[in-house]
Amino acid sequence: MPAKKMRVEVFDGGGNRYTITFEGQVTREKALRLLDIVELLGGMPGVNPSERQAVPELSKQEKVQLLVERNFPIVWFSSKDVHNFYEKEFKEPLNLSTVSTYLSRMADRGVLVKSSASNKIRYRIRTQLAQTTVNLVKDNK
Repeated sequence: MPAKKMRVEVFDGGGNRYTITFEGQVTREKALRLLDIVELLGGMPGVNPSERQAVPELSKQEKVQLLVERNFPIVWFSSKDVHNFYEKEFKEPLNLSTVSTYLSRMADRGVLVKSSASNKIRYRIRTQLAQTTVNLVKDNK
């Protein structure tokens, strides 16, 4: 299998540009490490304590969307992944079927890309690259 390549360009507050290229087997953990580096360089706003205090006022669906955007910005994930993160982060129960419904609605609205193989449905935040990938997979079937 050919090596995957991921490139990220970050501009800091001083106008400097950083280009980070990763080539090899891209995993969720490695992508998250790369995003940590981007955040350290100032390319992504961090979550400050005042934003965390506002989270309990969100609806469950808004909390799910926030978790997806924060924890799965560039990787495929399942409803089970989101369910686990939700219960750890918010310390409140949420049915897996509810998470699946919210993710399906987000896919219907165009926020997420949905890919299903057998009985395993995966989601990803919609980007131009993600949409191209899904179209290629559909064309090859």
